Amino acid sequence: MATKRLAQAHWEGSLIDGTGAVALKSSGVGTFDVTWASRAEDPNGRTSPEELIAAAHSACFSMALAKGLANAGSAPEALDTSAEVTFQVGKGITGIALTVRGRVPGMTAADFLAAAEDAKVNCPVSQALTGTTITLDAGLAE
Repeated sequence: MATKRLAQAHWEGSLIDGTGAVALKSSGVGTFDVTWASRAEDPNGRTSPEELIAAAHSACFSMALAKGLANAGSAPEALDTSAEVTFQVGKGITGIALTVRGRVPGMTAADFLAAAEDAKVNCPVSQALTGTTITLDAGLAE
């Protein structure tokens, strides 16, 4: 069964001087202000499309990795994932750096890295971002 999620954006004014907001409609968890400056300069308490992509990617990757580890018989105790999306004015999104540290009892570092590489390739957000360079730094938590 397919699911659908809805977000809406409202923008007023020019790109440089305008302001907008993104509302997470399906969940109703909030509305977030966006500006060009929050995208290309300093966030100043506002979000950007790239930060929203980073949030989606870190969550999706964590879910895919948790599934892969559990399917292999090594469910994780915890996964801490960050996704850093790089935006360059005039070029767009130029890369995404995923970093994950996991607590997975009985797992070797090599097996964890292999599972993380598989999750990077197969998580739906990674697949949607095909054509973007995605790097991975994966390791077991100390």
